[in-house]
Amino acid sequence: MPSLHFHGHSFIHKLPFKLLSVSSFTKISNVQTHQTLPIIDKFISFLEEFSENVSWVRSIHAQIVVNSQSKYQFLAAKLVKVYSDLGCLDSARDVFDQIPQPKTILCNALLNGYLHNECYEEAVQLFKLMSFSDLRFDSHTCTFVLKACTRLGDYDTGMEVIRRALYGGIEKDRFVGTSMIKFLTNLGDVEGARQVFSGMTERDVVCWNSMIGGYVKVCQYDEAFNFFLDMLGCGIRPSPVTVVILTQACGGIRDLDLGRCIHGYVLGSGMGGDISVLTSLVDMYSKIGDYKSACLVFGSMPMKNIISWNAMISCCVQNGYVHEAFNLFHELVTNVGSFDSMTVVSLLHGCAQIADLESGKILHGCILRRGLEGNVILSTAVVDLYSKCGALKEATFVFDRMKDRNVITWTAMLGGLAQNGHAEEALKLFSQMRSEGIAANSVTLVSLVHSCAHLGSLKKGRSVHAQLFLHGSTFEVVNRTALIDMYAKCGKINHAERVFSGGTFSKDVILWNSMITGYGMHGQGHQALVVYSRMIKEGLKPNQTTFISLLSACSHSGLVEEGRRLFHSMESDHKVRPTEKHYACYVDLLSRAGLLEEAEALIKQMPFEPSTAVFEALLSGCRTHKNIDMGIRTADRLLRLDAMNPGIYIMLSNIYAQARRWDAVDYIRGLMRKQGLRKIPGYTLIEVGNQVHTFFAGDDSHPNRAEINKVLENLRLEVEALGYVADTSCILRDADEPVKMKLLWRHSERLAIAFGLLSTPSGSPIRITKNLRVCLDCHAVTKYISKIVRREIVVRDANRFHHFINGTCSCNDYW
Repeated sequence: MPSLHFHGHSFIHKLPFKLLSVSSFTKISNVQTHQTLPIIDKFISFLEEFSENVSWVRSIHAQIVVNSQSKYQFLAAKLVKVYSDLGCLDSARDVFDQIPQPKTILCNALLNGYLHNECYEEAVQLFKLMSFSDLRFDSHTCTFVLKACTRLGDYDTGMEVIRRALYGGIEKDRFVGTSMIKFLTNLGDVEGARQVFSGMTERDVVCWNSMIGGYVKVCQYDEAFNFFLDMLGCGIRPSPVTVVILTQACGGIRDLDLGRCIHGYVLGSGMGGDISVLTSLVDMYSKIGDYKSACLVFGSMPMKNIISWNAMISCCVQNGYVHEAFNLFHELVTNVGSFDSMTVVSLLHGCAQIADLESGKILHGCILRRGLEGNVILSTAVVDLYSKCGALKEATFVFDRMKDRNVITWTAMLGGLAQNGHAEEALKLFSQMRSEGIAANSVTLVSLVHSCAHLGSLKKGRSVHAQLFLHGSTFEVVNRTALIDMYAKCGKINHAERVFSGGTFSKDVILWNSMITGYGMHGQGHQALVVYSRMIKEGLKPNQTTFISLLSACSHSGLVEEGRRLFHSMESDHKVRPTEKHYACYVDLLSRAGLLEEAEALIKQMPFEPSTAVFEALLSGCRTHKNIDMGIRTADRLLRLDAMNPGIYIMLSNIYAQARRWDAVDYIRGLMRKQGLRKIPGYTLIEVGNQVHTFFAGDDSHPNRAEINKVLENLRLEVEALGYVADTSCILRDADEPVKMKLLWRHSERLAIAFGLLSTPSGSPIRITKNLRVCLDCHAVTKYISKIVRREIVVRDANRFHHFINGTCSCNDYW
C-alpha cells in the first residue's frame, strides 16, 4: 500500500480489511492556516479511495477529528456523503450534528443522503429546519427536496420549495425546472407544470420527457403527442425514455395505428436494439390487444432481461392466452434459470382468470418453498386466486397468516367473499379493516356495494355510498353502475334514478344497461323502454346485455308485443346476433304470458341446440299455467341435459302437485333422494338497525319468536275479517287443509314481515329479501297486511321486486 507524507509525517496503510488504527497516524499539530487546504485534499482523497469500506472510513474520520479538521464543512459534507452511500445514516447525521452552524453545502449533502436511502420524510424535516434557520437555498437544495416531496406526495411542502425557487431566481435552472415539472405532474398539476416549462430558458430532453410523461399520467394523450411534435420541431432528439412514454400513451388510448407509427419510428431512429424500448412495445401491443404483434416484437429481441420476459408473460395473461404464458414460464426457467415475484403474480392472475385452481396451488407451493410468503404482492395475488376459484377456506387461511396487509389485500378478500355469496362476512371483514386503520379505496367500496346489493341492505349501502362520496369517486362510471345496481336491488329505484341522472353524461353502455335492468327488476318495463329510446337517440350502441335486460323487463311487465319487436330488431337494426340467453328471455316472455305453444315452436326454430335456461323458462310457464303434458315433455328434455339439477325435479314435482297427482310427486321426490339431491331451502332476510336477520320457513330459533307468533296470529284474524281465503294449493304436499293453513302462516316472508312490524317505527317501510319466488298466497296476504298496517312493504324475490301499498302490488299480480 502507498505511504503518504504530510509535512514529514508518514501514514502507513495496513493490509485491506484491517482497521486503520488511530495509533498508526501521527497527530499533526501547529498546522498553519495556509497549510489547511492541502490536508483537507488529502483526507478527501483518502475518503474517495476507501469509500467502499466502512471500517476504513471510520478510521479516516477518527484522524480527521484528531487532526482538528472536522470543523471544515466541505470535508464534513464529504464524510456525510460517504457514510450515506454506505447506508450509515446515523454516522452521517452525527457528522452533521457536530457542526454548530451548518451551511448549505453540508445540508445538501445530508439531503442527498436521505434521498439515497429513501428517507424522504427526514429530508422534508431537514428542509423545514433550513427554512427556520433562514439558510440560503440553492438549485441542489430545491432539486433534492422536490424529489422527496414527489415521493411523499407532499403538495404543500413542494409548493413552498417552488416559492423559494421563484424568490431566489433559480427556477430557470434546467435541473430545478425539471424537478418542479416532475413534482407537479406526479401530483396531477399538469397546467402548473406547463407554466414552469414555458418560463424555462433552457430545456433538454429530460425536461421534455417530464412534460410529455405528465400528460400521459393524467390521460391527456392528445396533449402528450402535441408536445412530442413540438419537441421534434425544436430540434430536440427523442431519447429511449421518450419512446417508452409514447408507447404508454398508445396503450392508454388503445390506438393500434398510432402504435404502429411509433414502432416504425423506433426502427427508423436506430432504437431497435434498445431493450427498454422493445419491452415497452410488447407492453403497448398487449394493452391494445394485438397479441401477435407483441409476440413478433418479443421474438425479435436480440437480448431479453427479466422485465422483457415478464412483459410477454403478462401480455399472454391479459389477452387470454394463459397456457401460452405457462409455456413461456417453462422456457424462461429452462433458458435463464430464474424468475421474480412479478412473473409469479402474472401467472397467478392467469390461473384466477381461467379458474385453474390446481396450477395456482402449485405456484403457491413454489412461493412457500422460496420463502416468499412475506411478499405482500405475491400473497395478495394468492388470496385473489383462491377467492376467484371459490376456495374461500384457502383464501382465508393465507389472508389470516399475512403479517403485512395493504388495502389491495383486504379488497381481494372482501371481493372474494362478496363474489361467492358471503355478503355478511364481507361487511364484517370491512368493519375489521376499518378497526385496523386501513383506509378503503374505491375498488374496496364497490365490492361492499355489491355485498349490500346481495343482502338488500339499504342502510349499509347508503353508508358505503357516503364513503364513496367522501372518497371523491362517486361519479366514476364503475361506481355509479354499482350504486344503481345496489339501490335497485334494495328496492329504491328512485335513488337509482338519481345516481343515473346525477353525474355527468356518460356514453358507457354498461351504466345505461344497469338502469334498464333496475327498471325491469321493479316491473317498470315502460320506463326501461324509455331509457333504451334515450340511449339510441344519444348515439350509444346497444350490446347483447342491453337486449337481455330489455327482454327481461318486458317479460316481468307482460309487454309481449314490445318484446317481440325488440327481439326481431336486434340483428336487423343493431347487428347484435341473438344468443341462447336472448332466446331464453324471449321464451320466458312468451311462457309467462301463457303463449306456451308459441314458445315451444320458437325453441324448435332456434339456430343452435337449446340450453337448460331455455327449457327452464318454458317449464316455469307450464307450472304457472298448469299445462301438465307440456311440463312433463319439457322436464324430460331438461333431465337429459342436466340430470343433477334439483330445481328441475322440484318444478316437475310442483306441476304434479298442482294436479294433485301425489303418487307422481312421491316418485319424483324419491328420485331426488336416490341421487342425493336436496331442495334449496327458502329463507328471507330483513335488515333492522345494523343487523341482517335471516328467517327460514317454520323458524322458531329467533329470540323474539313469541312476539312474532302473536303478531302473525293477530294479522291472520284481521286479514280473514277483510275477506282473505287461504290458497292452500301453494302447499305442494298431501296434507289436511288445517295443516296446510298452518304451514302457510309459517312461511319465511311472513315471519320476516312480522318481525319488521315489531322492530321498526310505525309508518316506516318494511323491506325484505327472499331467495326464492314469493308464493301466490304470501303475495295475496302481503297485500292485505299493507292495507291493515298502512305501510309500504317491499319484497325482493328471486325474480323481481314487489311494492305493496294500501292493498295493491306494483306487479299488478303479474310476475
